[in-house]
Amino acid sequence: MLLIPAIDLKDGHCVRLKQGDMDQSTTFGEDPAAMARRWVDAGARRLHLVDLNGAFAGKPQNLAAIKSILREVGDDIPVQLGGGIRDLDTIERCIDGGLRYVIIGTAAVKNPGFLKDACTAFGGHIIVGLDAKDGKVATDGWSKLTGHNVTDLAKKFEDWGVESIIYTDIGRDGMLSGINVEATVRLAQAVTIPVIASGGLGSMADIDALCAVESEGVQGVICGRAIYSGDLDFEAAQARADELSLA
Repeated sequence: MLLIPAIDLKDGHCVRLKQGDMDQSTTFGEDPAAMARRWVDAGARRLHLVDLNGAFAGKPQNLAAIKSILREVGDDIPVQLGGGIRDLDTIERCIDGGLRYVIIGTAAVKNPGFLKDACTAFGGHIIVGLDAKDGKVATDGWSKLTGHNVTDLAKKFEDWGVESIIYTDIGRDGMLSGINVEATVRLAQAVTIPVIASGGLGSMADIDALCAVESEGVQGVICGRAIYSGDLDFEAAQARADELSLA
């Protein structure tokens, strides 16, 4: 089970939002590279970056911070980036710059032809982020709820060759209220590609619950506010996940 620390970037700083609201941000660090090093030293085997400015601007904005993180962790730790990935040129620059995966969210729903082209051109590097509430996909920084069923879209994107899916329950994100394990498992059972849980991780009980369903296709979990607030000790949580995976 991969526990993937999230480093959300806003104006070059490490922040966390509540339910995707840019006006409800808390700054947790001024040095993104140092933050990345902190999580790698604590046992992280992958990092999850979100360019919050990029998500709203339509293209990555925190380029200096992203480059500093990649220099810090080197080639050994895969790094994935979401936020403003809207065209093939951006994907090419990201991968050439050292990112292992790019995450396509809103653009995958609004412009499926782009996603299909991206999977063809950059196979093995494309992750789709599906943000949903009550089974319906949201776009545009969660501000718009679509009529698309999350499972139907996931199956379509799987056929096109996406590497994995990050499933976020937007009603729980940043609230420390617990992962929606049931909905995550439902999605994982519907597809054959890995699903990464996101939204609401709050305690070691969530780690236990996710490890119990790892065999259903749940590959990992994005660790956000809980590891910054101290509600969850990341190093202890990764050790626990490793222990349960070996059991």
